Amino acid sequence: MSWRFDNSYARLPEALFTRIAPTAVRAPAIVLVNAALAAELGLADSELDSPEGAQFLSGNRVPPGAEPIAQAYAGHQFGHFSMLGDGRAVLLGELVTPDGHRRDLQLKGSGRTPYSRSGDGRAALGPMLREYVIGEAMHALGIPTTRALAVVGTGERVYRETPLPGAVLARVAASHIRVGTFEYCAALREPGVMQALLEHTIARHYPALVGHPQPALALLQEAVDRQCDLVLAWMRVGFIHGVMNTDNMALSGETIDYGPCAFMDAYDPSTVFSSIDHQGRYAFGQQAPVAMWNLARLAEALLELIDPNEDRAIELAKAALGRFGERFRSGWVDGLCARLGLQAREPGDAALAEDLLAWMQRARADYTSTFRALTDGFPPADPREADPGLQAWRARWEARVGREGQPVEVVHARMRALNPVYIPRNHKVEDALAAATGQGDLSPLRRLLEVVSRPYERRPGLEDYEQAAAVSAQPYRTFCGT
Repeated sequence: MSWRFDNSYARLPEALFTRIAPTAVRAPAIVLVNAALAAELGLADSELDSPEGAQFLSGNRVPPGAEPIAQAYAGHQFGHFSMLGDGRAVLLGELVTPDGHRRDLQLKGSGRTPYSRSGDGRAALGPMLREYVIGEAMHALGIPTTRALAVVGTGERVYRETPLPGAVLARVAASHIRVGTFEYCAALREPGVMQALLEHTIARHYPALVGHPQPALALLQEAVDRQCDLVLAWMRVGFIHGVMNTDNMALSGETIDYGPCAFMDAYDPSTVFSSIDHQGRYAFGQQAPVAMWNLARLAEALLELIDPNEDRAIELAKAALGRFGERFRSGWVDGLCARLGLQAREPGDAALAEDLLAWMQRARADYTSTFRALTDGFPPADPREADPGLQAWRARWEARVGREGQPVEVVHARMRALNPVYIPRNHKVEDALAAATGQGDLSPLRRLLEVVSRPYERRPGLEDYEQAAAVSAQPYRTFCGT
């Protein structure tokens, strides 16, 4: 098998990780292999989807050239600081792709490490399949994300509320460097470790900053921009991460750690799905403020490297963080207007877009379907479509679009590139996971993967995948899987 490893993170100071091999499992068997991602990595999916591939992707055998490590990091979890680390994951190393890019290959659910605390180091099949599906959907939606290369069954049980089938997820990421990695270095206070991490992160993710006279400040500024753009991308498609702790915020700007995540149906900024988010800290409409809060923790960690004078460092950090608010506000309005087919800007455009959201919230209208209905040139298929408020808004919108003087076909084509038909509807995800874990039937999951792989293209026979679940007395809840 053509593994091409070059493990730069394992050459950093060993305070940042522990060298440890994955724990072997009883009976590894491939559940899913991501053929498209394997090709990008220069790996043959036919070799991965085999008994030998199962040995490597479960951790029973270490691929040639890999240097397995568990990474150390810290994190603010629901606002509270903890020293953490890879408690159930091992980074095998960094694959160099045929086009010269570097990608982490991590095994999640690969056994206990020195950072496991009271955890068992294992993962259940359902959450690992969820991460596979959501990651592929996000990738198809055009949102930066980690992706699953494979899910491997372990032939063992893991124990949560009930015994569950075990699995290992082979996850690919630009890197697993987190805001919490920098927080860990700041708390550790070992000479040279933070500087080494800073230089490594810049070289890996922001090579244009190499040689910058103020590298720590420049990294913070770039991280602010990248995280702001990521949250805007999430909110465009109604995605709710669910657990935006600082250890779940990657410096690469990719979405990482799909635990209690979900997609919003009826528009409501206060929507929360995570079973442990009792106060709504990570609600849909709170994701931008939380990202800003997390970036402030990154700034605190970097202060000594931003400027030796603390007051000057704080001033510079505040200025860098201040970029977030205006970038988000303008990006949010620009994104809404683009979704409505507008290219130029008029003074009333922000109010036009926000008025639609206000109607959607009052009417409990579906976020995805409403935008796509406008895109396709017909009103939402809903009894409320005769709502006078919506009709009045639509007249304003059509007049506004008409002032741009472009053919309707051109406007709708532009909108179709931004407003998906298909998202991983929560009930469809749950149905597919139940079939896979309960009956061993992967066909609903494979069907769902095929649907979300082309989210902007309406296809006949898939009407059921466009619809939100029927309203239930029991609110939908998601779980971390740990």
